[in-house]
Amino acid sequence: MTYEQTSPHSAHFWQHLDALVAASEIIIDRPAGTAHPRYPEVIYPLDYGYLQATTSPDGDGIDVWIGNLPEKHIVAVICTVDMHKRDSEIKLLLGCTPAECERILAHHNQGIQAGLLIYRPMMV
Repeated sequence: MTYEQTSPHSAHFWQHLDALVAASEIIIDRPAGTAHPRYPEVIYPLDYGYLQATTSPDGDGIDVWIGNLPEKHIVAVICTVDMHKRDSEIKLLLGCTPAECERILAHHNQGIQAGLLIYRPMMV
């Protein structure tokens, strides 16, 4: 089965995300190893930021995690639910290895947060 046969709308989704990333400046406001501004016990395992001039449900830019692969393509997304903020968001994972994706997922599955990792399908 080809990529298009398994998920005809999936390619369209990933293409739109690629276009958003290509047309946006990536702002890293929380470098790897820094603490969350309101929750100092939460340390960011990788660079974290947002796509400038975009909007997510919380009113800020679309969130991005930046991994250590040289090519900064979208490899996955994480859908999150935050019971404290009572919201849900999407996080784009750019240039992340599988191990980095799992570290980010663990970061979003603490306390009153929950996350679901969705890998980008391989185009065959």
